[in-house]
This record gives sequence, C-alpha cells and structure tokens, in this order.
Amino acid sequence: MTIGRRSTGAFIATREHRRFVEFADAVRRQDTIGLCHGPAGVGKTLSARRYANWDLAEPLLTVWGPRTPSDEKVYAALARSRALFYTPAVASSLTALRQDLRPLVSRVNACIDQGLASPGTQAATSPFGRIELVIIDEAERLTNTALEYLRDQFDRSGIGLILIGMPGIEKRMGHYPQLYSRVGFSHRYPPLSQEELRFVLTRHWKRLGSELDLNDFTDSQAAAAIARLTGGNFRLLQRLVAQMDRVLRINELTTITEDVVEAAAGALVIGHAT
Repeated sequence: MTIGRRSTGAFIATREHRRFVEFADAVRRQDTIGLCHGPAGVGKTLSARRYANWDLAEPLLTVWGPRTPSDEKVYAALARSRALFYTPAVASSLTALRQDLRPLVSRVNACIDQGLASPGTQAATSPFGRIELVIIDEAERLTNTALEYLRDQFDRSGIGLILIGMPGIEKRMGHYPQLYSRVGFSHRYPPLSQEELRFVLTRHWKRLGSELDLNDFTDSQAAAAIARLTGGNFRLLQRLVAQMDRVLRINELTTITEDVVEAAAGALVIGHAT
C-alpha cells in the first residue's frame, strides 16, 4: 500500500506554510475541493504532511500490527487533524486507488476513534467515516477514471478534498466540468521570498552552530550565494544546507562562507524545475 513518503526531517514553519494551513482549514470547513499548485520543491508536500501529522502517523499506518502505549500520540494527532494524506503511484488506476484507500481509510478511522475523548459516540456514515479532509499529493498521476471516482466519493461523503500538483494542474482540472465546478479554492504555493529565506537561513545557521548576521560581509555573501543557487526552492535549500554541514565537518571549519556554499553546491545536481 502506497500511503506517502518517508519522513521529511525537521520542519520550519514559513509564511507560505501558514497560508497553506489557512487554505486547508477553509477546504475542510466548507467541505469543498481545493487545488494547491506550485513548482517542484517549494514545500507543498511538506506543508500537507505537516497539516495531516503524517510524519508521525505514517509508520503506524504502514506497519499495522499490535498496539503499544506510544501509539496514543498518533491517535491524538489524527483525531485533531481528521486528515488523510495519500500519494498515488505513477499513472495510478482506479483499481490501485481503491485498493490503497480502502485499508488506509479504515486504519485512519480506527486511530481517530482511539484518539477521541468519547470513542463510544456514533461513527460518521460517510464513505470516509470520521475523516474530514483527504489530501492527494502529485494528483497529476491519477487517471481520468480515478479522478472521477474521487469526485463521486467527494459528493457522497461531505468531506474536503485537496489535490496537490505542479503549475497547470488547475488547467487540467478545467477539462472536467463536474469536478472543476466543485472547486472552492485554488492556492498557489510559491518559492520562498527574500524575507522568508532570511528567516529559514537564520534557523539553519543555528543548527550549524553559528548566528546569521546579514550586516557581516561574510554572512551576507554566503546568504546571497544560497539565494542565487536555490532560487528560494525549499527542497534544494535543505539539500544544500546538508552538504554545507558536511563541508564544514570534513574541513573542520566553524565559519560559513561563500566558499563553503560553493563547495557544497558542487556536490549537488542543481536545476530549476518549472
């Protein structure tokens, strides 16, 4: 069963993440369909997984075995989010989608029931039970029939549905009037702005054992090099910082300089997806 991705590591709450949370809350509250689109690597998946508490819940949902007391934090997290996160396989057929979602819905609902203060209350009668929001990542992978199935389930359940994809997904959905007419929100997820990049770099500098001071020439040059190399791409920034940490440790350095950034970039394959 394909239910998501491996853990994405430490999370930094940016302004764009907060905007995604507001978007997801609105979709969930109004029981509508939302489209989230943006270039690869800007943070769409990270925000969605964070909203659904998926890094915490995914290991338990994947290995569905005997329960332990430590699982209670998963129950509580899913009871709060009432969300399901799913990444379909490439060219996912209707059969594959249904085979994946059926046990996943059942497991998430079982966790939600365990996490409720009054688990004995009557369960919801919709196809998704107590789940209030379904998030489909990389929605371009879905076939037309699979999309129609999701639209039908949306109509029957009264849940919110978010489809996440690359720029242009909103145009593709426009070719399906029955689905597109139900879209209540469209959210563009852009790369990090200069202000957000400074905020994120400040956090990364601390993790590398330094304090970012943009009034310092060395720090300013290093930050400018990172901005130029990443273009505000969140995923690429994480990869670059990981390599910077490696360069610092190997060379027993304590100062982050433009040379350190360039050396780290040399170990990466850097491209700018659109």
